[in-house]
Amino acid sequence: MERRNAWLSYTEAEEKELEKVAKEYRNFLDVGKTERECVTQIIKEAQEAGYECLEEKAAKGEKLKAGDKVYTVGMKKIVALFHIGQDDIAEGMNILGAHIDSPRLDIKQNPLYEDTDFAYLDTHYYGGVKKYQWVTIPLAIHGVVAKKDGSVVQVNIGEDENDPIVYITDLLIHLAGKQLQKTASEVIEGENLDILIGSRPLKDLEDDKKKEAVKQNVLNILKDKYDIEEEDFLSAELEIVPAGKARECGLDRSMIAAYGQDDRVCAYTSLLAMLEMEAPKRTACCLLVDKEEIGSVGATGMQSRFFENATAELLDAMGCYSDLKLRRALKNSSMLSSDVSAAYDPAYGDAFEKKNAAYFGRGIVLNKFTGARGKSGSNDANAEYVARVRNIFDSHEIAFQTAELGKVDVGGGGTIAYIAALYGMEVIDSGVAVLSMHAPWEITSKADVYEAKKAYKAFLLDA
Repeated sequence: MERRNAWLSYTEAEEKELEKVAKEYRNFLDVGKTERECVTQIIKEAQEAGYECLEEKAAKGEKLKAGDKVYTVGMKKIVALFHIGQDDIAEGMNILGAHIDSPRLDIKQNPLYEDTDFAYLDTHYYGGVKKYQWVTIPLAIHGVVAKKDGSVVQVNIGEDENDPIVYITDLLIHLAGKQLQKTASEVIEGENLDILIGSRPLKDLEDDKKKEAVKQNVLNILKDKYDIEEEDFLSAELEIVPAGKARECGLDRSMIAAYGQDDRVCAYTSLLAMLEMEAPKRTACCLLVDKEEIGSVGATGMQSRFFENATAELLDAMGCYSDLKLRRALKNSSMLSSDVSAAYDPAYGDAFEKKNAAYFGRGIVLNKFTGARGKSGSNDANAEYVARVRNIFDSHEIAFQTAELGKVDVGGGGTIAYIAALYGMEVIDSGVAVLSMHAPWEITSKADVYEAKKAYKAFLLDA
């Protein structure tokens, strides 16, 4: 059941549309390197497409009806968009669910220190990372600093071409004999992922302050540019991410190289599909969540009550809320858990079972189940639902493939699918194949990005 490479079937018009989608997607990656930045851009594009804030409409007492388009945001890190359909919402919604957080390094609350005329920021890694991949590459600082007066300072250092970057050092090869004997998981230790941010001491300091003259210089720079003090790190959310814009990859420009494509490639194509919807029969929903990389925990993760509460508020604004109707709306829904798959990599072919692997250029990937070992921690989609999704994709001439996450017992992973399934709704994982997943720079195929957008739109229309 080998699937055909999608590139072989495109017309000139389709290739033009593909390049348009790829360009828009690269721009989204450039402006959305944190979950907060993603939500800001998502709201911007949603408003341009006619979406309005659910809470604002409710506060005005405006009753929602079929055709209305609304969004709701939680803590600036999680967002749900709804396009109300003609059918009774108790009959269910068509839902696209993806996550907008990505592996990174987070600045600790008490991070700044000086050692031997170098100033550093101490970090704690977030999500599953190969720590050795984060050294000796250009890095940027993104995030916010919340001050005691209630103001919030936006921080973005390292992206503008005139900005400095920050950096994590590594031991030179000439002295690395003992280091190279360590396993890959130990060669760079998590506690040593400290960010080099300065080496220039302030002049004319008092004797008792000279030992931290470089640190003081950094603090003066932060004070001048952002009006923040060292104590303000206590209430900051600063994320260290790879610096630089998303790039076309390959001499044929067929691929995209960028940070954060897990899972922003599925999040953005889901958003595009949602914004292109016109008068859906069933209510369409696009849910983009935080904290998936650390277990979907917290108030902005999928395990929170955000989505359930958002749906309840929607029903209330439609004038039809009841607990039973809410439960029915969730239970009768159909969902694509839009998350990435591991692309087959010939350089590491031993990790994959080739008949059940995802391949570049062959379209969106359906994962009936994820998990590890004996499918532990997975949502195993019902066969009838898989058949229904297959039919939708075939009817709309979507290139798709099926896959598992590597060979049995080699590894494993999970998504938000099993959490949504707790409501009793039908869910299957469906996303884009990624090379070098969770690396600082990941690779996707433009063809797969394009097919994902088409697939998500077809699902919203016909599921």
